[in-house]
Amino acid sequence: MKTFGLALGAGGSRGVAHIGFLQAIGEAGLRPDFVTGCSMGSIVGACYCAGVSPQDMKDAVIDLKLFDLASLSLNKGGLMKMTKARKHIAALMGEKNFDELEIPFACVATDIIKGRVIVLREGNVIDSIIASSSIPGIFTPASVGKYKMLVDGGILERVPTRELRRMGAEVIVAVDVLGNLMVEKEVKGNLVDTLLRCIDIMDTRTTQRKRIMRKYVNLWLEPELGPMDQYAVKDLEFAYEKGYELGKAKAETIRALLRD
Repeated sequence: MKTFGLALGAGGSRGVAHIGFLQAIGEAGLRPDFVTGCSMGSIVGACYCAGVSPQDMKDAVIDLKLFDLASLSLNKGGLMKMTKARKHIAALMGEKNFDELEIPFACVATDIIKGRVIVLREGNVIDSIIASSSIPGIFTPASVGKYKMLVDGGILERVPTRELRRMGAEVIVAVDVLGNLMVEKEVKGNLVDTLLRCIDIMDTRTTQRKRIMRKYVNLWLEPELGPMDQYAVKDLEFAYEKGYELGKAKAETIRALLRD
């Protein structure tokens, strides 16, 4: 069998679909050899690589609300801080360094000082996935090691596939839970809503420009989540089920790629 690399893309609440996908391929006897993640995909990926079962992940997130995860911040770098989210993640997977994970894992963040993607593979895992998930303007930028101002990796690379090849993956499967965010959407006009909408538009355009990268991906998958809002902490059961359906439908395709 060829080595299996799985990239889990950014997606806020839509990223719960990753949990369902992992549950389904696990039931089919498939387990990735390498995992990368961005934003919500980094949280799910890190927990999975730490040995947390998809069922335990689902149980932990399905009833969460926004203020279970974030609190208002007095820091000018963002409106909220992710201290609560960090505690929830630590309770689920424990405090681990990357070299303590059961499956090799990496996540991406955006360095807003140097304006580039940063691949995080060393040190404390939770610090890194918090950085990967810190939406600019909403959450306070994170500091990890020598990097002092890191924000959401989805700004530049929402589905981190390139690193999987460097890690040793021969077959790469990418799960993009966001799809096309440039479809028409009502914008309320307040500061936060306007900022998030602009991020969505830039994010989708960046991803579309990088479609050439898909030739290095063996299977690019997008669960059918319809207009589900990634920023609203609701419909999580729906996202899980759609991810599970996708995993069930594509398990044999993945198995065939690993055998070829």
